[in-house]
Amino acid sequence: MYKAIIDTNTYIAILEPRHEQELFALINSSRESIGKWLAFPTSTKEIQDTKNFIQRSLNRLAANDGYWAGIWYKGQIAGSIGFLYIDWGNKKTELGYWLGKEFEGLGLATKACACLIEHTFSDLQLHKVEIHVAPKNFKSKAIPERLGFTREGMIRDYELLNGEYHDRVIYGLLESEWEGMNK
Repeated sequence: MYKAIIDTNTYIAILEPRHEQELFALINSSRESIGKWLAFPTSTKEIQDTKNFIQRSLNRLAANDGYWAGIWYKGQIAGSIGFLYIDWGNKKTELGYWLGKEFEGLGLATKACACLIEHTFSDLQLHKVEIHVAPKNFKSKAIPERLGFTREGMIRDYELLNGEYHDRVIYGLLESEWEGMNK
């Protein structure tokens, strides 16, 4: 299936059923750090939950409505990145991503985002990509800022997570802006 080489140590590839064990192990080992900002670790209690997630992602890929890919670093799964949806009518999408705790700070999420952004504009021929992040998630906020996104606004009390409401900052990047930065 789909695989994109980022550099000599890093690539992204569509998540497949054969990845369920290592993906679940990564989620399990980083449950606290991931769960601070994202809801899915709470509902990922056993390997079957990861298996179901991968199957849903493959179904979305088949329906041409987004997908999730794994991020591999030096042969190990380091995290995941994906298109949460693809709005073909408005030619836009939203990227989501996360890394296991031991893989933070290596630039992997930034590189993976840049790879999918290029795919968004070059191959999918969409007009806009968005990234939504919690305002206090400084590591995650740095990624769209580093990649030239514009902060477009904030949705207050967007998500109830761990008993606390979290806002979401919306970042957007247009195809013309990406092309202008990458000429």
